[in-house]
Amino acid sequence: MPRGPCPQIAEHFTIAGKKLLTVDSNFRPARRQTAAWVSPIHPSDSVSSKEYSSMNANARELAASFDIEKLTGEFYADPYATYRALREHEPVKLLPNGSYFLTRYDDLVSAYKNTKLFSSDKKKEFLPKYGDSLLYEHHTTSLVFNDAPAHTRVRRLIMSALSPRAIAEMEPDLIALVDRLLDALAAKGSVDLIADFASAIPVQVIGNLLDVPQEEREPLRDWSLAILGALEPVIGPEVFARGNKAVKDFLAYLEILVERRRAKPGNPERDVLTRLIQGEDNGERLTSKELLQNCIFLLNAGHETTTNLIGNGLVALSGNPTQKKRLIENPDLIKTAVEEILRFESSNQLGNRMTTDQVEFGGIMLSAGTPVTLCIGAANRDPRQFTDPETLDIGRTPNRHLAFATGAHQCAGMALARLEGAIAISRFLARFPDYALNGPSVRGGRVRFRGFLSVPCVVS
Repeated sequence: MPRGPCPQIAEHFTIAGKKLLTVDSNFRPARRQTAAWVSPIHPSDSVSSKEYSSMNANARELAASFDIEKLTGEFYADPYATYRALREHEPVKLLPNGSYFLTRYDDLVSAYKNTKLFSSDKKKEFLPKYGDSLLYEHHTTSLVFNDAPAHTRVRRLIMSALSPRAIAEMEPDLIALVDRLLDALAAKGSVDLIADFASAIPVQVIGNLLDVPQEEREPLRDWSLAILGALEPVIGPEVFARGNKAVKDFLAYLEILVERRRAKPGNPERDVLTRLIQGEDNGERLTSKELLQNCIFLLNAGHETTTNLIGNGLVALSGNPTQKKRLIENPDLIKTAVEEILRFESSNQLGNRMTTDQVEFGGIMLSAGTPVTLCIGAANRDPRQFTDPETLDIGRTPNRHLAFATGAHQCAGMALARLEGAIAISRFLARFPDYALNGPSVRGGRVRFRGFLSVPCVVS
C-alpha cells in the first residue's frame, strides 16, 4: 500500500559544511505503485512494447518542454497529463526563468514542513512583478506570504476568531443560506452552478464573518477575482491594473467599515472584524495596515477556493455517475467525498517558496534565493501516496491530500471550507439528484486556482 507522510520527516535532512541540507527525492514505498497511465507491460497486455515506448517518449518530451510562463489551452483544460510526465521524468524541474517546479508528494511535504529553509516571504519575489504598488503591499502583508514571527502572530489572531465553537455556530445560518439558494435554483430550472450557487455561498459566509451589510456585498466577488488573478505566473498590464484598483477600492471600503465597527463593536464571538480590532486579552493587536490587508486576505482565501471546491465537486460528480449515485445513496459519505474532491481537483493548485540556503533535491542543487513552485495538483495525484490516483473515490481513506497544504502554513480556514463544501454539495444532491450539465462549462483560465467561471446546468 502507498505509504503516508513520514512522521519523522525532519530527521531526513542532513546538514554538512555550510548548512547544506539534502532532501531525498526518491520514494521508498513498501510496494511499488505505478500510475494508471504507465502500467507494466506483460505479454497479455493490449499495449505493445512499441506503443509503450512511444507513450513514454511523449511523456518525456512533455516534461522537457514544460514552461509555467507559456501554458497552452490544453493545459488549462487538463493539466494532469503534464503533471504525470513531470512527476515521472523531471520531478525537480528547472524552468527557463530559473525557478524550480516540484511535483512529488514527499518533496512538497518536505518543503512545507521545513519553514526555515523554505521561506513564504514574497518581498523579494514580488517586487519585480508588482513594483511599489498596492498589490505588492497587500500580498506582502497578508498572512499567507509571511514567515514567523509575523505569520505566527497574525495567524494566532485570525485563528482565535475562527475557533471550532465559532464555526459550529455558523452551521444553522449556512444551511438556511444554502436552502434559499436551492429554492431559487428550483424556480429557475436552467441555472449556472457557479454564479447562482457555488460563488454565492462563500461571499455570504465571509460577509457574515466580517458583518458586511447585505446591501454592500455586491463588489466582494469581483474584488477577490481581480486581486487573486494578479497572482498568476504571468500577468499583463490590464490584469495588473485591475488588481491594483481592486485593492484600492477594497481598502477604501474597509476603512469605512472598520471606523463604523470601532464606534459600534459587534459580538466578538461571531463578528471576526470586531475580534481582530479588539485583539487578544494580553493586548496583542494587528496594526492598522495588517488589519485592513488581512481582511482582504480573509475574503480572498475564503471565497475563491471554496467556490472552486463546490463547483469542481458538482462537475466531477456529474462526470462520475457511479460515485454520484453512491453519495446520494450514502449521504454519510459526504465528509470523505469532500476530502476526495479536494484531492482530485484541488481548488488551489500551486504554492510558492523561496530557498534560504543551499538544498539538494534528488541530486539537483538549488542555491539560496531560488524560487520554488510546489505543485499541489500534481502531488495530490502521486501514485506513491494514493492508490489509483486518477480515479474519483468518494470513500477514499486515508486521504492525506495537500489541498490545504501542511505544516505551519496549513490553511487557517480549512474547517470552515469543509463545512461549506459538505453542506452545499450534500443538500444540492438531496434536492436535485438528477441535475445535468447542459452546455459547455467555462474554466477560469488560471493555473494557480482551478475552477470554473460558468457551468450551465438543468435542475428539476
